[in-house]
Amino acid sequence: MSEMDFNKKLEQCTPTLKSFAFNLTKNDEEAEDLLQDTAYKAILNREKFRAGTNFKAWLFTIMKNTFINDYRRKVRRNTVMDNTDNQYFINSSTSIIKNEADSQILLEELNNLIDLLDENLREPFRMHFYGYKYQEIADKTQIPLGTVKSRIFIARNELKKLISKNYIESFPQEYCKKKCA
Repeated sequence: MSEMDFNKKLEQCTPTLKSFAFNLTKNDEEAEDLLQDTAYKAILNREKFRAGTNFKAWLFTIMKNTFINDYRRKVRRNTVMDNTDNQYFINSSTSIIKNEADSQILLEELNNLIDLLDENLREPFRMHFYGYKYQEIADKTQIPLGTVKSRIFIARNELKKLISKNYIESFPQEYCKKKCA
C-alpha cells in the first residue's frame, strides 16, 4: 500500500477512532491524545500492515493496546511499594487507637430494648444473643426446643418493632427512604 493510500485510509477512519477513543477514556483531551498516539504508531509501523487485511480493525487494535499500556503505566506509577517497618511512622497500624464509643452506646441501647421484652422472651433471646445454641438454651431453661425457637423468633420481631418505633420513626422520611430501605 502506498503512503498516500495509507494516509487516506487513516484519515477516513479518524472519526470512528475518535469516538472509540472517547469511549475508552471518557475524556475529550485524553481521547485526542490517544488518537494522536494511535495515528503516530500506525504511521510508524505502516510497513507491518498486510494488504488485504482489515485496516480499521488494525487501527482499533493499536488504539486498544495503547490505551491498555497507558493505563497499566499510570497504575504502576501510582503504586508505591513501601517495604519499611511501620513502627516509626505516625500512621502505622501499631499507633491506631480505636474509638468504640458509638458501638458501646448502641449495645447499651439494644440491652435496654431487650429489657423491655417479656421475661419468657427475654431470657431465651439473651442466651441466644450471647451465643448459646438452641438445644443448650432448652436444656438450661427446661423449655422444649420448639418453644425456645419460637420465643427467640417472637423476641426478634418485638425488637424490630421497638427499634422501628423508637428510632426509624424519629428520622426524617427522606432519610428513611434512602438509608432504611
